Amino acid sequence: MAEIRLNRKFFERPTVEVAKNLLRQVLVRKIGPPSAKGYGGHSKKEIRGVICETEAYVGQNDKACHASRGRTPRSEVLFWEAGRAYVYLIYGMHYCFNVVTEKKDFPSAVLIRGVIPFGGTEKIFGPGRVCKFFKIGKKFHGQDLIGNKALWFERGSKILGAKIKKGPRVGVDYAGPWAKKPWRFLLVS
Repeated sequence: MAEIRLNRKFFERPTVEVAKNLLRQVLVRKIGPPSAKGYGGHSKKEIRGVICETEAYVGQNDKACHASRGRTPRSEVLFWEAGRAYVYLIYGMHYCFNVVTEKKDFPSAVLIRGVIPFGGTEKIFGPGRVCKFFKIGKKFHGQDLIGNKALWFERGSKILGAKIKKGPRVGVDYAGPWAKKPWRFLLVS
């Protein structure tokens, strides 16, 4: 079965739409050095998970978006082309992984909050746990995920019986009315 990677056009759409549409898609991470013979540069290990929870962060007016205070060294990647990884550290110990969306210079991204690992029985909830499971760290910050050999998104499939629930984003009370935006999306059975 051939992989079908998500292309840049998928991420160039409105952020809230991308956040909803990333549900049921597959996050893939290859880990390890190339195989001994080097054929195709295949890694020793591949981690896959169906995305089951996301949050949208939309532009400089969104007070929960890191770009709400303007273009800074921390938020710079949010202003880049769609399909880039935006990775940052919270509480000095947990990484969070986002994918940049929309058009260049309109700082928006989708945070990956939860996955259902292939072959696993339990969902992984929490952006820090997702990064730990997929071994996503600061080295991915700014990387183009379109054509990336270590981290990318693939087309998933419908999960029978799963519905999409939406609600306010988590941990952004400081954003005032923006905290109440229903831009968190979750697959529920």
